[in-house]
This record gives sequence, C-alpha cells and structure tokens, in this order.
Amino acid sequence: MQQDKDVIEIDILELIRYLLRRWYAFVLATLATAAAGISVCFFLITPKYESTTKIIILNQQDGGALTYSDMQLASQLTKDYEELIVSRDVLEAVIRSCHLEDDYDAFLERITVENVTDTRIISITVEDPSPAAARQIANSIRETAAEHIRSVTDVEAVNVVEEANLPEEPASPSLLLWTVLSAVVGFAAVFLVLTVCFLTDDTIRSAEDVERYLGLSTLALIPEIEESPQGKGASRRKRDRKTKKGSGTGKKNPPAQKKG
Repeated sequence: MQQDKDVIEIDILELIRYLLRRWYAFVLATLATAAAGISVCFFLITPKYESTTKIIILNQQDGGALTYSDMQLASQLTKDYEELIVSRDVLEAVIRSCHLEDDYDAFLERITVENVTDTRIISITVEDPSPAAARQIANSIRETAAEHIRSVTDVEAVNVVEEANLPEEPASPSLLLWTVLSAVVGFAAVFLVLTVCFLTDDTIRSAEDVERYLGLSTLALIPEIEESPQGKGASRRKRDRKTKKGSGTGKKNPPAQKKG
C-alpha cells in the first residue's frame, strides 16, 4: 500500500527576502544577547587566575656524568612523574600546608600537570580565584612533589625550571568568547523563530500564491477602492451648500397693516 506523504517545499530565495525584510530583529537580538553575555561574564562568574611552575627530573646513575641513556630514561618516566605529582599523598599534604577547604577530588580539578612537548620538562598549573593564592599553591605542589618523587624513585635531582608566576589577568572567563557566543545564540534564535514562522504561514497574499499553493488560476482581481480624504472634503462641502440653499426657501413675513 502506498501512502501519500506531505512534502514541504521551501523557496530559498523567498525565505532570504523574508529574513532580510526583518533585519532589525537580528540586530536587536544579537545586541541584546551580547550585552547579556557581557553582564553574566562580569557579574555572575567568578574570575579564575592560573599560575604555572615548571620542573625537570634528572636520573643520574652511579654519581657520574649525565649520559644520553639517563636522558632517555627520564623522558620515558615522565608519565610516572606526572602521576606522582597529583598523587593523594602530595595533594593532601598541600591542602594541609596551605589551609585549603577543598577535598582531594575538588583540588585535583584545579590542577593541570603536563609534559612540555619534546622535552623532559613538567609544568604544574594551578587555578584559583586569588592570583597570590594560585602562586603559593603552585610552589607548594612543586616542593612537595619533588620530595615525594625523590623518595619513591630514588632520582638524584628534581630541578626548578621556572618559579610560579603571579598572574595579572584572569584566565577565565574570556570576555571575548562570552560576547561572541552570546551574539551567535541570539542570531541563531531569531533565525530559527523567523524560519518557523515563514514555514507555518499559509496566508494567501497574491495571485501568485493562489497558483502556487492551490494550483488554481485567477480569472480576475477586484481592486480595493479607498476613498481619498479630498473626496470626503468635497462631498462635505456639497452637502453644506445644499443645506444653505434649503434654509433660504421659508415663508416670507406678512406685510405690515396700515392704520386708518
């Protein structure tokens, strides 16, 4: 059994003209949502600062000079060192020393440990609402992790490549990103609403619409006649003149009688 299916045909050019005639809606919505995004970024989201410190771990064997095999071994063990830095023993010791209120899981989400590409350098980044606290925590993690790594792996040296910096500007939220995303959301919302209104509008406005949607040809068109303001004034003046003429056709006063 074959069933007829409704097919919606969209005239792209007509849709584009429909949207262009309502350009003001796109402008207003884009500006409004961009302003809302800026307001949320400034007043509702707490800014976060990031401080980064870097270390390098050297595995020197037998107290001799550093060899190429030592450097290769250090590179292969970089992943192990990253896990040791964020281990529970290290982070819980930092929580106690810095008097933080976070537990281990919450504190771990604020820390990023990664290996700098093609190097044996490990960077430790800490995020915090206070720039001074972010620097203090990053340095504390580096010092505590260095002791923990030396005790676990018996490496000879964990050297400081870079002290933690004092951030001057927040790393998040990004004002530009929030503004652009909010504007895009407003533009897309107006586009979607107007497109739905265009597709659901079945009003017949012209003879072309009759032929397109009903498949019928129009035989004649009845124009709409509107009475102009000048015509109304002219007919009103004619009525006034007729009224004046009618008022002059009354009975005449009787002649005065002579006294004898």
